[in-house]
Amino acid sequence: MGSPRSAVIRDVFCCVSSVCALLGYDTPQATSLRSPSSDKIDNMTSVPARFLICITLLACAVLPVYAQEGPLENIPPKDTAPEDIIKRFAAKETEFAKARDQYTYRQDVKVQTLDGSTVTGEYKEVFDVMFNDQGKRIENVVFAPQSSLEAGGISMDQGDFEDIRHRLPFVLTESDLPEYNILYVGQQQEDEVHCYVFDIAPKQIEGKKRYFQGRIWVDDHDFQIVKTYGKSVPDIRKHHGNEENLYPKFTTWRQQIDGQYWFPVYTRADDELHFKLQDVHIREIVKYEDYKRFGAKSTILYEGKEIPKGEKPPDQKKPDQQNAPQK
Repeated sequence: MGSPRSAVIRDVFCCVSSVCALLGYDTPQATSLRSPSSDKIDNMTSVPARFLICITLLACAVLPVYAQEGPLENIPPKDTAPEDIIKRFAAKETEFAKARDQYTYRQDVKVQTLDGSTVTGEYKEVFDVMFNDQGKRIENVVFAPQSSLEAGGISMDQGDFEDIRHRLPFVLTESDLPEYNILYVGQQQEDEVHCYVFDIAPKQIEGKKRYFQGRIWVDDHDFQIVKTYGKSVPDIRKHHGNEENLYPKFTTWRQQIDGQYWFPVYTRADDELHFKLQDVHIREIVKYEDYKRFGAKSTILYEGKEIPKGEKPPDQKKPDQQNAPQK
């Protein structure tokens, strides 16, 4: 979030249950929280010792608990290696990223600050991701009332909005793999889906680039990510001055759309950000709805054959003409 304040996201998870904390994760589209505060981000480098320490923290952190989530079983995958699973789901994620770019959908965002159970500030936005007449992907804002987050002690900056659109629905493609350390931690049941579980963290933080750090659940049948739990990193804390950007933990659930790819449908964050001047409790909920494939091909068939675009099918006689007796 932008400006010397603090803004965190705390949302209501979808139909499953609630979320706990895993190394500071639980935010839909990370809104960068800016305010004078202390550091809560773990910049994982490629140094092996530091990586092991961070991964240990990840493994020991409390994970979200759901009524329909089974226990994490620390057992190796059967008839395959973790490295092969990583390659397979990264390939699927690459396909999914391209496929999702061909869909329209509505994104409903709500970010709140709270004092106990009282909402002290709120930001809301509803926008449609769609295509214009030239086939260019655009956003059409449907609902965006005046934000009152300042009253809750925080503000949102461009980094927050970028997170909401790109970081919360995290996608780990083949081109992203070299940037992350990925550790297989076991297997777990998520509702009716059996999953391989991995902890991931950036090998190193480069420049102003944003990364994801947390845990992912990969369907053992389709080899696609079905749930994500973590946060956007790094948090930003200036040594001089009170400017800070902090990010909450979040969980994103996916659902299979059109019987093929698993699309993000719900993100929730409920976290407390510790700024230098104050602690801020935020709640964030992001919904992704009404997925529709853009430009679905339609064809005209005549007697079992496709009629080329722009052509009309041959004239047909009316039934009474077809059955009329010959003279």
